[in-house]
Amino acid sequence: MTGKEIRLNRLFAPSGQLLAVPLDHGVSLGPVAGLTEIRPMVKAVADGGADAVIVHKGLARQIAGVLSTRQCDLIVHLSASTTLSPEPNRKELVSSVEHAVRLGATAVSVHVNLGGAAENAMLEDLGQIADACELWGMPLLAMMYVRDGNQANEYDPVRVAHAARVAEELGADIVKVNYTGTPESFRQVTGGVDIPVIIAGGAKTNSTGELLNMVYAAQQAGSLGVAIGRNIFQHARPQRLTAAIRRILDRKVDASQLAELASSVDG
Repeated sequence: MTGKEIRLNRLFAPSGQLLAVPLDHGVSLGPVAGLTEIRPMVKAVADGGADAVIVHKGLARQIAGVLSTRQCDLIVHLSASTTLSPEPNRKELVSSVEHAVRLGATAVSVHVNLGGAAENAMLEDLGQIADACELWGMPLLAMMYVRDGNQANEYDPVRVAHAARVAEELGADIVKVNYTGTPESFRQVTGGVDIPVIIAGGAKTNSTGELLNMVYAAQQAGSLGVAIGRNIFQHARPQRLTAAIRRILDRKVDASQLAELASSVDG
């Protein structure tokens, strides 16, 4: 078994479903609600059953002590941009696979926006990081979004399936994409690749029930997990919500129990 296989098994074992919580938004958005104190949030989601948290290299050192006492792994995010930029959708590499290895990461992630003027540069970065991941035995999570200026296209199943296939073709081991709205449409995405597909949390949802229904529906369509950030870290009860998502991913609830599960989180 290779180093990459060992690390992938850590992320997906024992259920075969990955529950990752991105906490990297401090670069793009600043110290927003939920991330002003990073250690308590990491503790909350880890205690709720998260398999991994996703952070930038600077925070990786701050949370090492929290992760070391819990079964929660570190994914280091390698690309960044800020909302202060005139080109916020242009992601630049800000770290390396080698540095993530030194930080003790189990995987790395890269964000790619397709459809814009900077697409070619981000694809070049994705390919180079994939090569480095092969060298170091490090799993690569590609966060793939369609950002061509038309918001509807971000959830279009044909475009989202294309984005997922780009990730696979260029060497990613896991791909994170937007959920396309229905299990039927999302099967176009999961059916177009052989690597694990996980869903993004997207914009802040209107209710806990809406989020849990999305997680359940995506799983029925073949997703192998989630990477949900602000819908968890800006929730009033992030540990409870993480635990509820864990129950769905572990197939401990069915569709008829989702409303009750949402009430148990909010109550």
